[in-house]
Amino acid sequence: MKKLLLLGALVSITGMYSCKSGAGEASTKDSDTVVVDTVALPDTSYASVEQLTWNVIVTDSTVDGNLKVFNDPYLETPSQLAFRGNQLRNADFGGKVKGRPSKIVQDWAFETDVDMSPTKLGVWGGGTGWTSQPLYVEWPSEVVKKFKSTPSAKLTPDFSSKEIVVASLCGKLHFINFETGKASREGLEMGNPVKGTPTVDPRFNGLVYAGHAVQAHGDVCQNVIDLFKHDVVMRVPGLDPQLTRSWPGCDSSPLYVDGFVIWPSENGLVYKYDVRGDSVKVHSKLRYTRAGAMGGAGVESSICVYKNYGYFGDNHGNILCVNLNNLKPVWYYDNHDDIDATTVCEVVNGKPYVYVASEVDHQGNSGFCYMAKLDGLTGQEVWAIQVPCTKLNMGTKHFDGGMYSTPLLGGGNCSDLMFSTLANDGVNGMGNFYAFEKRTGKIVYKTPLKHYSWSSPVGFYNEKNELFILVGDTYGTIYLIEGKTGRIICDEKIGDNFESSPVAVGNSIVVGSRGKYIYKVHIE
Repeated sequence: MKKLLLLGALVSITGMYSCKSGAGEASTKDSDTVVVDTVALPDTSYASVEQLTWNVIVTDSTVDGNLKVFNDPYLETPSQLAFRGNQLRNADFGGKVKGRPSKIVQDWAFETDVDMSPTKLGVWGGGTGWTSQPLYVEWPSEVVKKFKSTPSAKLTPDFSSKEIVVASLCGKLHFINFETGKASREGLEMGNPVKGTPTVDPRFNGLVYAGHAVQAHGDVCQNVIDLFKHDVVMRVPGLDPQLTRSWPGCDSSPLYVDGFVIWPSENGLVYKYDVRGDSVKVHSKLRYTRAGAMGGAGVESSICVYKNYGYFGDNHGNILCVNLNNLKPVWYYDNHDDIDATTVCEVVNGKPYVYVASEVDHQGNSGFCYMAKLDGLTGQEVWAIQVPCTKLNMGTKHFDGGMYSTPLLGGGNCSDLMFSTLANDGVNGMGNFYAFEKRTGKIVYKTPLKHYSWSSPVGFYNEKNELFILVGDTYGTIYLIEGKTGRIICDEKIGDNFESSPVAVGNSIVVGSRGKYIYKVHIE
């Protein structure tokens, strides 16, 4: 099969690099033919959108906001540069194992900084929380050379072309040598705790996009970082004059799409940044509310993208499909309750389908996790199921039940299945690992975990294309699970609390824990 090359990334901008196969090396496969997808989905709007009140605020009308190329640049590199790996948020990460794995082995533990400053929501400390995922970057050779010749990049002697980039609750970006677990650069101060997952620009131009979670030291912002300058070069405060919700946090992980960055926020706005020129600037913003709702809804989940359509859920249970060319809503779906799990898209015979799920939040102390599979073009329901869940009440605090993890779409011998965890779907404080039939939503099995889980599962395939899955729980245990049966092969208590999701590389994962540690483990 010929590998697709993204022409949209081959722009003539000082300091920017094209994204090629083989971590910066030119491809020698098949032929020199370049296949580019330039066919956009229709600029249309379905009747369901009438339930929304919305407007698009264009801040730069001189710039054409239309996307020209729809290939996914995240698929053109062995790196994992975004939450769940690609625009569809459905990456299997390419995890590989030999034979039938039987144990989990810890390779290293990296200690983050810790910030004990009090905030209105307590002390955040260090390590990582939900919705963080480490990023794995294989820097092209020309970028490595530029980093090494740029003193302001703040490299350490342990800098490597294979680097982990992870945002911490201590308010810093940390950089780790993937092989050794040592700091590869100095930590980069961002000022406020970061719960979400940054995004590395897939053009390998040194730009990273990361949002603050809560206020500790200054304004809560969406941030653009330049790794060559080792500094935040742009901040957009969450307390935007045009917001619909007075909460500035930004846990959502943005996506690069053909010269633009799409970035929903917890302030009720969806931002579209123009990153094609020498500077980053806001191009436009979508502002929306639902009829009958009390104000706007924030977005904590991350947007997934197919071609020029973007899909996301919000705190009011709204699922929106937005035309990214102009930020106009295409369709709307009511999924009943708060949605923090990221929507996942699967393309079957050229048609996109979107998987969504909710928490138990607005329903009270008990209710249902509402799950659905939707036609990505029209928003029509393919199937919908309900799984009973409860809230976990601990003194004055409560933790919503339902789905927080982003589902893993099975492949190989599990290509008909989708996997996820649910929190508090039985005994209070407990949770199960589930396999659902993708075609119908039927529960194929559920496997009890020792404690509930918010962390997203990742898959590994052996030479027989058999799927094995790693997932963590909120008491620091990592489980190795047989995908076909749900049988737990082994489990290891490693961290304090794996709210965060792992990134899979080869037969390894890197995952952060609450507290102060980032871990690398492998299965054998």
